[in-house]
Amino acid sequence: MQDHPSTDTARRWLGREGAALAATERTVLDHLTRRRTISRDPQAELAEGMDLGARMADRVAAFGGSWAFIGIFVAVLVVWCGLNLVLGRDGFDPYPFIFLNLVLSMLAAVQAPIIMMSQNRQAEKDRLAAAHDYEVNLKAELEIMALHEKLDRLRAEGIERLLAQQQAQLALIEAALARISPPDEAGFSRGGP
Repeated sequence: MQDHPSTDTARRWLGREGAALAATERTVLDHLTRRRTISRDPQAELAEGMDLGARMADRVAAFGGSWAFIGIFVAVLVVWCGLNLVLGRDGFDPYPFIFLNLVLSMLAAVQAPIIMMSQNRQAEKDRLAAAHDYEVNLKAELEIMALHEKLDRLRAEGIERLLAQQQAQLALIEAALARISPPDEAGFSRGGP
């Protein structure tokens, strides 16, 4: 097997010299020439590199965007407002619920960056998945091109064998005809027995 993808392979399949290839294309050609798989799980690779803060941010963002959060949030708001309306001026946050506005503002101020961190990580996951899909698709395309070359070569060899057999059969037929009726002075056989 080759140590590096050959320039001939790169030129034939990708239309460029080996030095002009992107790192991804060189990796794919290397895997192809070494007959190795290129499939891997990019999500697992990202999960290995996540620290505690990243995992917590993902969980908070997942919970913050769920129906369970909305249900709990609505229930807390209804209880908060209902309790303060019933208690009136003696409530811990009487109407117009200024303390509730402060709590909601703080919740939004904390939740927004956490959700943005999670979205940035999701975008990175999507970029890695797209890059991996490109590698797999490129390798599959190159494998198909290699199979087409092999099939074309086999077809050409088969046609050459058939032509050689046909020439041999024609020679046998001519020899048999020559034995049956010898040719005249002009080189033509006289038909008939």
